[in-house]
Amino acid sequence: MREKLTWKTRLFIALMIAPSLIITMGIVVYPIINSVILSFREKGGGFTLEHYKFLFTDQIAVNNIVYTMGIVIATVFGSIVISYLLAMYLRFTDSKISRFIGTMYLLPRFVPNLVAVYAMIIIIRDTGLLNRISRLFGHDWKPGLMYNARGITLMNLWFNIPFATMIIVASLSGIPDSVIESARDAGAKKTNIFFKMILPLTYRDVFVAMTFVWMSNVSAFTTPYVMGGNNPVMLGVYLRKQFSEYSNYELAAALSVIMFLFSSFSAVIYIYTTLKEQEWEKR
Repeated sequence: MREKLTWKTRLFIALMIAPSLIITMGIVVYPIINSVILSFREKGGGFTLEHYKFLFTDQIAVNNIVYTMGIVIATVFGSIVISYLLAMYLRFTDSKISRFIGTMYLLPRFVPNLVAVYAMIIIIRDTGLLNRISRLFGHDWKPGLMYNARGITLMNLWFNIPFATMIIVASLSGIPDSVIESARDAGAKKTNIFFKMILPLTYRDVFVAMTFVWMSNVSAFTTPYVMGGNNPVMLGVYLRKQFSEYSNYELAAALSVIMFLFSSFSAVIYIYTTLKEQEWEKR
C-alpha cells in the first residue's frame, strides 16, 4: 500500500508547483481567454458575432483561409510522404550514404528560420543562383518560386521534413530486425511486409508527425511574410496586418481564435482516435 502524504508534504509539493502553474496561467491561459472575450466585443463594448461573420463572408478573408489551408495540406502531405520514404531508407539501408544522411538530415532544424529563408531566396529567386547556373548553359530559366504558394510550400518542406523524419525513424527503429527477417523467411513479399507489418506498427507516430507539422504551419509567419505575395496571404500575415497596420484588435482576436481552432484540429483527432483505440484494446 502507498503511504499517505502528510499535510506538510502536500503543502511543500503545492508550493513547488504553484510558480510554474501561475506562469502557465499568465502567459498561456490568460491570453487565450482574453482573445476569446475580445473577439466577441464591439468597439463600443457590446457583444457581437460580426467579427466571425466577416472572416467567413468577406472575400479577401475567405481567400486567405483557403490559401492557408491549401499550403498547410500540401506541406503536411509532402512532408509525411518524403519523410516516410527517407526514414525507410535510413532504417533499412546500411551504407556510407545512408549513415551520412542519418547524421546530417537534422541540420536544417538548427538553422534559424529567417537565415534559412533568405538563403533560399538567394537560390530560388528569378535572378538567383539557379538562374545564373542555367545561363551558363545558354538558358534563362526562372524558377518562379517567389511570392506564391509554391515557394512557401518548398520552404515549409525544408523546415518540416527533418522533424517528421526524426519521429518516423524512431518509430521504425522500434521494429525488431528479427520480425522483418521472419516475415521474409516465411516468403512474405516486400509490399505485404510494409502494408501488414511496418505501416500498422508506425501509423500512430506518423499521425503524431502530421499533427505537429499541421499545427506549426497553420500559424506560420516568417516564411509567408518574407516569401509570400500581397494577396492572398497566409493567416499569420493577415493577423499581423489586422493588429499592427489596421489596429483592428477585435477582428485580430477573432482571427487568432480561428487559427487556434484550426491548429488544434489535428490534435483533437489524434487524441480521439487514441482514446478509441485504447477502448478497443481493453475489450
